Amino acid sequence: MLLVEETAPDQGALPVAALKSQLRLGSGFDPVEDATEHAALAGFLRAAIATVEARTGKVLLTRVFRLRLEDWRDPAAQPLPLAPALAVESVEMTDRTGAVTAVPADQWRLIPDNQRPILAPVGAVLPTVPMGGSVTVRFTAGFGTSWGSVPADLAQAVLMLAARYYEDRGFDSGQQLALPHGVGALIERWRAVRTLAGRGGRA
Repeated sequence: MLLVEETAPDQGALPVAALKSQLRLGSGFDPVEDATEHAALAGFLRAAIATVEARTGKVLLTRVFRLRLEDWRDPAAQPLPLAPALAVESVEMTDRTGAVTAVPADQWRLIPDNQRPILAPVGAVLPTVPMGGSVTVRFTAGFGTSWGSVPADLAQAVLMLAARYYEDRGFDSGQQLALPHGVGALIERWRAVRTLAGRGGRA
């Protein structure tokens, strides 16, 4: 399985002002210094978002992902590794020679779910993956394009974690592996049992 993030969250969607308020940081008079601080806070927020998403399997800000599999986990119902999935943009088969063929959209459908979205066949099973080849699924996932779309507990977890990263920035990064207790408690209900995205048994 190979999962690639094709698009990044829009810079303007990051809650830099909220983090700044939480850290009780005022605005300076030097625009260059303010821009530097803004970029640093955005970096801590991106790191916090990545951590929360990795722990929960939930995409906070909507973007496009590309999933490549050597075979379906189950040709009758292929789980997608991230939620909430909003749309499947395309499904493509690649044979052992590298030739790519688009799978018509009338052969598959998305079953949305906040925990375990499914790519399902319109008929009995999904199209057969070529021997020695792969299938690529492009899909869009996320709660929304603005920070206001993110559930309140996940949003607060990100702010708390980003603030921790800001405060601990002078320490060894190895000390930041464990989530603060408050952050763990906020994301607990969103954590789901992770499933393998594919068998990967083809050679």
